[in-house]
Amino acid sequence: MNGNRFGRLFQLTTFGESHGEAMGVTVSGCPAGVELDEEAVQYELDRRKPGQSQITTSRGEPDEVSIKSGTQDGYTTGTPIGMVIQNKDARSGKYEPFVTAPRPSHGDYTYSAKFGTRNWGGGGRSSARETVNWVAAGAVAKQVLEQSDHDVRIKAHVNRLHDIEAPDVTFEEMLEHTEENEVRCADPETAEEMRELLEEFQAQGDSVGGSIYFEARGVPRGLGAPRFDAFPARLGQAMFSIPATTAFEFGLGADAASVPGHDRNEDWTFEDGDTRPDTVAEAGDPVPVGNDHGGLQGGITTGEPVFGEVTWHAPTSIPKEQRTADWETGEQKDVQVVGRHDPSLPPRAVPVVEAMLYVTVLDFMLLGGRINPDRLDDRPGAYDTDYHPSSPRNE
Repeated sequence: MNGNRFGRLFQLTTFGESHGEAMGVTVSGCPAGVELDEEAVQYELDRRKPGQSQITTSRGEPDEVSIKSGTQDGYTTGTPIGMVIQNKDARSGKYEPFVTAPRPSHGDYTYSAKFGTRNWGGGGRSSARETVNWVAAGAVAKQVLEQSDHDVRIKAHVNRLHDIEAPDVTFEEMLEHTEENEVRCADPETAEEMRELLEEFQAQGDSVGGSIYFEARGVPRGLGAPRFDAFPARLGQAMFSIPATTAFEFGLGADAASVPGHDRNEDWTFEDGDTRPDTVAEAGDPVPVGNDHGGLQGGITTGEPVFGEVTWHAPTSIPKEQRTADWETGEQKDVQVVGRHDPSLPPRAVPVVEAMLYVTVLDFMLLGGRINPDRLDDRPGAYDTDYHPSSPRNE
């Protein structure tokens, strides 16, 4: 099976199944000299892990990360970083009725049809549990960016569940309020409405879809390339890789279809204003007036905030009775998917979206030479035996 790697220079390669022994990720391309805080990685995993509240799956996974390689004395060495997260609460017996009778709208049949076999416990490789690896890799990327000379900040929140939509919020409101409630909506009043909605659907044995708004600030201009390496193309790949994603938008998104070109197009001015400067140097660089493009023009970042939205369909694992067809016996039958599942995906997908944003932005910054791929301190030349990132002589 291919397709287990993401990134060009900053690469994550993952392994593991939902009910296997462990999940794991290898991060290649992380510069040497990054002070890697394992507790900071664990914090991000705790945000994604199951069993956080009454509106998430009750699966009791601690999701404790163990860093196996790529560090020395707490600093990255430039070699691959290996991280493992053990599965502690797998219960595969509930999935035995679906070995040859696929659950509706899951990957059961398509995986079996393609490979002739599959790990059926908990959905195996197709399970969203695999995103635990992405969050671990994103936590590494986040620390690289935080310790670089660039002030990149990323945040996301749940802006819609089913027919409940939050009003627009500021970046500061997302930072302040997103983690204050179990729905991870930055508008407190809307969050309470969403929580009540999820409780209603849970009681009915049903599920709902929703969306997440994301924003990245401090992304430098000039990242990306035309066509297949366009920033939105690669970011779209990252977001569509998240299970159950049905749409990815940036800037005006789908609304751009109803906006005339004259209204959508953004005039250009100078960083220091549009008055005529005495010299070119005084004018500063050109900047767009407005940001309906979501920080992206021609597939390349403009230096303005990159923002957009990712949408998920309702979780397909629901206890309501459904119909399936057993390809071994040739019979059709009614089934119930009994197990521990989320009534909606966006609340736990917020840290996944943020992680893939961090990974994508860092990969482009390494490709563009904004950060030295070899050493975070940017010191060129041969290996210096007297150098250590924490040495006082280098502070």
